Amino acid sequence: MTLEFLWYIPNQVQPGHRGDDVTDNHNSLETLTDHARALEEHGWGGALIGTGWGRPDTFTVATALAARTTTFQPLIAIRPGYWRPANFASAAATLDHLSGGRTLINIVSGRDDLAAYGDSESDPAHRYARTKEFLQIVRKLWTEESVTYQGEHFAVTGAALALRPVVSGERRHPRLYFGGASPAAEEVAATEADVQLFWGEPLDGVAERIERLKQLSEKLGRQHAPLEFGLRVTTLVRDTTEQAWADAEAKVADMAKGQGAPRNRNWQSAVGQRRLLDLAARGEVLDDNLYTTPGRFGGGGAGTTWLVGSAEDVANSLRRYQRLGITHFVLSDTPYRREITRQGTQLLPLLRS
Repeated sequence: MTLEFLWYIPNQVQPGHRGDDVTDNHNSLETLTDHARALEEHGWGGALIGTGWGRPDTFTVATALAARTTTFQPLIAIRPGYWRPANFASAAATLDHLSGGRTLINIVSGRDDLAAYGDSESDPAHRYARTKEFLQIVRKLWTEESVTYQGEHFAVTGAALALRPVVSGERRHPRLYFGGASPAAEEVAATEADVQLFWGEPLDGVAERIERLKQLSEKLGRQHAPLEFGLRVTTLVRDTTEQAWADAEAKVADMAKGQGAPRNRNWQSAVGQRRLLDLAARGEVLDDNLYTTPGRFGGGGAGTTWLVGSAEDVANSLRRYQRLGITHFVLSDTPYRREITRQGTQLLPLLRS
C-alpha cells in the first residue's frame, strides 16, 4: 500500500503557534503559499489545515493554496456542525474538480465554540451519530446520481451534484480522514471513514486500537474498502540524537516558563486527548523516543507527545508504526517553514528507501 506523507500548515490568527516563528505576515497568502510550495519541492504530499472557530476559514485557505500549487494536497479539516452535508459535498467536489483530484478531507467531531456559529449539538453521542449521517450523505452525493436520505440529524431529497469528484483508478472521491478514540467515535471510523488518524501514542496502544477497529469493522458490516490508518505526531529531528534531545528539553523548559500555548479546554475533555495526557504516568520517554513531557505544559493534540531524535532515530520509530499498519503520516515541528525543508531533506528519503 502506498505511503502518504503530509505536513501541517498553521491556520492561525495569532503568530507563534507551538513555538513557530513570530512574524507579522505569518498568515498572509504569500507566507502560506510559500509553505505549500516548499512542501511540493521537498517531497511532501500536502498538509493538514486545521479547523476551529476563531481561525480563518479552513476551506477558503485550502482553496487558495490549491490554486497556487500543482501537486499540493490540502487535508481540509471540517466540522459537520459548521457545514451541512449537501453544501459541503458540493464545495469539496468542486474544489476536487478544479484542483485535478488533490482534495483530502479530515472530519472533526470534537467540541468547539459551537454556539458561535449556531450549532447546539453538545452531546458527544449525538455529535458522532450526526457525523455518521454526514459521512453517509456526502459519500452518496459523491458517488450516486440522485440521493434521497432521511436521518435523525440530516435529510436530502432528490439531491444531485453538478460536478463530481475526480475519479482516477481506485480513487472514487476525496479520501475521508477521521479521528476519535471514544467507543462512539470508533464505530463511526469502523463503518464510514477511509482513514482513522491516531495521535502519537506508544506502539502498544496503537496496535491495540488497530486490532479493535478491524474487528469492529467486521462486526458492524463495513461496506467500504478496508479502513486505513494514519499517525498525526510531532517529529523533532536534528542532525544528531544528542542535539535533538537538547533542543526538545530546551523547548519544554520554555513551555514550562509559560511560553507554551494555554491548554484548550475542549481538548482536555476528549477521550483521545486524555489518553495522551495519561501517558506521562508511564514515563517521560516511551518506546525509545516518544517524549511525553510536552503534554504537561503545551496545548494538545499533536503537540502532546513528540518523537525525538536524529533522522535515523525518528525514521526507525515511524517504520515501527508502519509495520503495525500505519500508511498515512501527518508530521510537523516548529518553526514550520524551516522544518519542512529539514525533514523533507533528512527524514523523508529514509522513510521512502
